[in-house]
Amino acid sequence: MERWIQTCRHELLDRTLIWNQAHLIHALREFERHHNRHRPHRGIANARPLLPLPEPLTDPAALTRLHVRRHDQLGGLLHEYENAA
Repeated sequence: MERWIQTCRHELLDRTLIWNQAHLIHALREFERHHNRHRPHRGIANARPLLPLPEPLTDPAALTRLHVRRHDQLGGLLHEYENAA
């Protein structure tokens, strides 16, 4: 829990102006979703807590056709990347 609080503080709260309680709750929910579904964690193979790791790409032809999309969250504070099929 201490690690999550420290991560939340450094990656979100130290970089954001919070206007009211509703804004704080929205920002914390978005950060929690990002933290649990997208962000890799220290641990077993950097797996995300709620999603399994994708299969690694080993085919060189697939690597040259790799298209990555970036989704900004919380006004560009958090960045999520995914492979566009």
